[in-house]
Amino acid sequence: MNEDQLLGPWAHGGPCGTAVLKAVAEDFQVDEVLDIPLSGAGEHLWLWVEKRNLNTEEAARRIARAAGVPVRNISYAGLKDRQALTRQWFSLHLPGKADPQLGKAEDETLKILSTGRHQRKLQRGAHSANGFTLRLTQMQADHAELDARLERIKACGVPNYFGLQRFGFEGSNVHGAREYAERHELPGQRNLRSRLLSAGRSYLFNRVLAERVAVGTWNQAQVGDLLAFTDSRSFFQAGYPECSDPRLALLDLHPTGPLWGMGESPAAGEARAVEAGIAAAEPSIAKWLAEAGMKHERRILRLPIGSLSWHYPEPDILQLEFVLPTGCFATAVVRELVSLAGQTDI
Repeated sequence: MNEDQLLGPWAHGGPCGTAVLKAVAEDFQVDEVLDIPLSGAGEHLWLWVEKRNLNTEEAARRIARAAGVPVRNISYAGLKDRQALTRQWFSLHLPGKADPQLGKAEDETLKILSTGRHQRKLQRGAHSANGFTLRLTQMQADHAELDARLERIKACGVPNYFGLQRFGFEGSNVHGAREYAERHELPGQRNLRSRLLSAGRSYLFNRVLAERVAVGTWNQAQVGDLLAFTDSRSFFQAGYPECSDPRLALLDLHPTGPLWGMGESPAAGEARAVEAGIAAAEPSIAKWLAEAGMKHERRILRLPIGSLSWHYPEPDILQLEFVLPTGCFATAVVRELVSLAGQTDI
């Protein structure tokens, strides 16, 4: 499967040029935004960790080995990219134990920047956002055109597509999901099951979003839409008054698309028709997700870009800084700027 099949149309016009992302780890930096003050006491040790070219799960295993505890005692808020320089929180459950010596976990790929005690463990999804610093190198694009595009993105946001990395090389995770769905089976291995279910849901969501981008309604509320605020998982149905809510123009409130699961879509009108059309086009995956016990959830179709700024350290380098809600992909922003030709792992 190619990019067009896994994502969809551009919202602001085609790419302004080409560039390379992640030539080195420092070109893709991510910092968790976690608004939880540590109490300084408790049976959970929290770690602020910097990792380079190391995925979150391997970092957790290394910390567990150094601390002499089972990996199940290690918690983290979210998974971060491997090919990047990232800073994120971990917590260790250490009831009745002193702080362990963690030096054996550290090397050039992992550094523990600070520690603190707290009464509770770090929960998945506890962080409120992620801050990004991206550097696009070997860039071939006109600065004036890029500046105009970035101003438009700052004002309007971008389609909230799931990134290509969710789907595996050439869509292998989607192919796997479809194969299991057509056999009415679930993978026995927990990690594989989770990955394929996630890929299936993400693929159907992207199909719905692509339809809305194609007709220009991805950033507009329609009667029957289900609306949600940027940082909320709850939603409500739009009638005529809600379609004129000023918070839509402020990028605080957005139309949503489905994360498939059990039950009928609560959407109505044209939004429901689009979602039903995608379900009819992919009946095996839609039914498989429901039979797997997945709960029907919603995801905003429009991605607002917080605190967006940019500059050119060199004529062929563009550096971007911005903040995104959790679960959203920085590559959705990059895609509306330049093409990353030949980079299939981004």
